[in-house]
Amino acid sequence: MPKKRLLTEFGMGSSLRRLDYTEAACRAVRDALWHNSINLSELFGREKEEMHITVEVGVQDPGAVDAAKVAGIFPYGQVDVRPVAGGLDVPRSDGGNPTVIANVAISVALDVEEKP
Repeated sequence: MPKKRLLTEFGMGSSLRRLDYTEAACRAVRDALWHNSINLSELFGREKEEMHITVEVGVQDPGAVDAAKVAGIFPYGQVDVRPVAGGLDVPRSDGGNPTVIANVAISVALDVEEKP
């Protein structure tokens, strides 16, 4: 069966002073997830573990994101975290670490049959 994207959610998170790209990404994922309760797998008669979840994380330093920690937020599904260039580092007037802003796009797909 072909895999079809059924849902996309967006979120934003930040690390105010610690320059922690992973924490900003985790907060962005929670922002996207904690605002809904969509039971896609049940709608299609599938198990939650069958969901294919792609998490694109936009930050200024993609290499600084611990993808395994971000994936660990999800209680089920097959999770693929993809850090990419994006987000925003906001300089601080006091010369300290910039505020890190991460954006995420979470896509959920299932293998579903197409109608002829």
